[in-house]
Amino acid sequence: MGWLWAIIVGFVLGLIAKAVIPGKQHSPLWLTTICGILGAIAGNAIARGFGVDETRGIDWSRHIFQLVAAIVIVFFVDMLYTAMKRKRTQRA
Repeated sequence: MGWLWAIIVGFVLGLIAKAVIPGKQHSPLWLTTICGILGAIAGNAIARGFGVDETRGIDWSRHIFQLVAAIVIVFFVDMLYTAMKRKRTQRA
């Protein structure tokens, strides 16, 4: 069940990150989901580093760390994906 939640959370975080980033992103949905999963993992690690490991109720601060990490990861991965795609089409 842990993997299913990771995929669902990654999917949602990736979509929110894509919506927040201005302009059009060209990365496919599967790559956005992976970036969201990585953002959730990185956000959890950063939150743990700040001492926000677990709180009572909803962990809003941890979720904000996850979202910010997902936005940064989606942004840079999309830039890399677009550059690689452009390079591939220039060769052909």
